[in-house]
Amino acid sequence: MAMLWKFMRVAKYSKTALSPKVKVRGIPTHSRHSSSKSVPSDFAASAPCSNTVELLGKSYPQDDYSNVTEKILSKVGKNLHNRKHHPLWLIKEQVKEHFYKHYLGRRGTPLFSVYDGLSPVVTVQQNFDSLLIPQNHASRRKEDNYYLNRDHMLRAHTSAHQWDLIHSGLDAFLAVGDVYRRDTIDSTHYPVFHQMEGVRLFSCHELFSSIKDGEGLQLFEQGHRTAHKQECHTMEAVRLVEFNLKQVLTKLMTHIFGDGLQVRWVDCYFPFTHPSFEMEINFQGEWMEVLGCGVMEQQLVNS
Repeated sequence: MAMLWKFMRVAKYSKTALSPKVKVRGIPTHSRHSSSKSVPSDFAASAPCSNTVELLGKSYPQDDYSNVTEKILSKVGKNLHNRKHHPLWLIKEQVKEHFYKHYLGRRGTPLFSVYDGLSPVVTVQQNFDSLLIPQNHASRRKEDNYYLNRDHMLRAHTSAHQWDLIHSGLDAFLAVGDVYRRDTIDSTHYPVFHQMEGVRLFSCHELFSSIKDGEGLQLFEQGHRTAHKQECHTMEAVRLVEFNLKQVLTKLMTHIFGDGLQVRWVDCYFPFTHPSFEMEINFQGEWMEVLGCGVMEQQLVNS
């Protein structure tokens, strides 16, 4: 089983998604630190010329779906989250430090790998299809995304890398990056913002080892989908994953915002998790959403 969480948009804070699977193992990535290099902004992009868009050293032919603008292209490759001492970098490092310190594998090495240099150019399949987002879903609209062409786009969320990272054999990871959506600019929205998300997959042993008489408990069953679980998951497994998920994220938010934090959980919907939740914190007397999360759809994990 797997759990997924995601922090979104710095001004508004963000959503995160967790995913459940059937194995737990830490895979080192450059000593569990950042896995990639920043792309210099002067090399990042050039304005569309003729019938192609030149971006991050590659050419993308334009078609009737191409709608990325020169202004947005100029933002690609800045990698503010990797610029030392930038506020985004400081938040990223604070989260990394927390996970490296508190979540260790069997050999005492950090359980979670961190990927903060993945290319923001993804395929439509990565951004939508791999996450079970239906063909007619509103989030695919040209009005909401920056398309290089019908097949390639600027990622609308860090979840676009989820399938590839799981497929590579990772069981626990954090992904950080700049994301792009065609938002109207106001005090809490901008077409370019940043996300961090985490995924953790669980084996039967990992989930039930600390439970008394847990040897007889199972991750999977042939059941029915309800508001609280997927048809293939046992209620015991879902309850434990949900508890772990909320506990991990509450500890993280307390680490970031300090003790005495008031937290509440709200049921919600995401195409790639079920059940799904949003965390809200009380800020200056108002409830503010800071992340979204949930139990990853087993179909996504199995794929």
